[in-house]
Amino acid sequence: MHPLNGHPRLTLWSHVREFAVPTSMIESATARRAAGDWSGACAAARVDVDLNLRALGRTHGSQFVATVRADLRHLAPDLLRWHFPRISPDGLLRPGLTVSLARYPPPDHGGRAVHLVARTPPAWADAGQRISLALWEPARPLAGAGGHPHPRPGPRFRLDLHRHLWDARRTSELRERSETDPATRWRGEAARLLRAEERADAPVTVRLSSRRRIVLNPDAPGEAVELPDASTWLPPDLELLHAGLIDADRLHPLVASALLPDRPAVASRDPDTPGSSRLVDCRGATHRIGVVNGVLVPLDHDPDEIRREELLVALGGTGLPCLQAIDTAHRRPESLADVRARLDHGDTAGALAVVEGLLGPDVLLRTGALRDELEMAVDRQVAHGLYRAGLAGAGPAPSTPDSRRRSRRRRANSR
Repeated sequence: MHPLNGHPRLTLWSHVREFAVPTSMIESATARRAAGDWSGACAAARVDVDLNLRALGRTHGSQFVATVRADLRHLAPDLLRWHFPRISPDGLLRPGLTVSLARYPPPDHGGRAVHLVARTPPAWADAGQRISLALWEPARPLAGAGGHPHPRPGPRFRLDLHRHLWDARRTSELRERSETDPATRWRGEAARLLRAEERADAPVTVRLSSRRRIVLNPDAPGEAVELPDASTWLPPDLELLHAGLIDADRLHPLVASALLPDRPAVASRDPDTPGSSRLVDCRGATHRIGVVNGVLVPLDHDPDEIRREELLVALGGTGLPCLQAIDTAHRRPESLADVRARLDHGDTAGALAVVEGLLGPDVLLRTGALRDELEMAVDRQVAHGLYRAGLAGAGPAPSTPDSRRRSRRRRANSR
């Protein structure tokens, strides 16, 4: 039994930490952000930037651009990815969202606020699990939305009241705003929400689940407002730490300094490097399998023996353990679940590193589950590219099952 069975939320966040926001991403994004390269940090965290500051200066003025640029320079995109709304069971980014990160007064000092938003594509185009940054303006609500299903920011999923979840200047607030007493925490969050909405008083709804809600201050006058989701849950790092499922050296450095300020800084431990050993116990001896001319082959058997064994297998017999290991590595490798998880979460480089560690560089894959997963990943990347280019319309026809459904059916059948 999996040690996290019975704790679906902890299972989800452990999975996300390992595959969606790996240590390699955190280290790369942190180094680029520390060097002042905010766009490079976004690239490292697979965040696309759909705004042009130079053009923005011409339309909105230099002061407005300076404010936006300051937020971008202090954006920790890997931390945004970690805290972005996700869905069960695999912890994928919630698709089709437009999440407000910051609200700015309108440049003309009238009208409604302009938002810095983070968007996720619709589910059919979510290959790569990418997030995009853009500006949303009430005067131009569809500008730059690219056929997005929900281009405007909504009240449930918003992070403009939770800058400590993405802004490096504010992460020190993480500990204070993560008090374990829900009632105290919710009341404090409700007060922030009412101030942001310029409401003196109002009932505040706390959404506990799709069917459960409670109301704070129900006798207050006026229409009720709803707490954003980020106000209602503990940050996942705290839950994982309390459960003993993550060590301090696996925390994001900004999170570690906020939650454990007295702990000396330590080098992070990288759990992402796949193993590369390819030794096989073959009839009482330890043999090697390796890649020769792009093909995984047994290295400790002569060609005549291999031909005899392959003929034996063709006639229904049991072949050498070395040959069995090669067939298994191609068709149903032990690390196939890791490859799938990395591909699902957009870590193509990590998935290929696992394959390379398993089969060697430049290997020619045989037909099987591993090759199917990689080919499907390529197909889904094409769909995402078409969406980003505005060439896919509203997506696949309703009668066409998307690749994730096909993938999950195949996974269920393979268990």
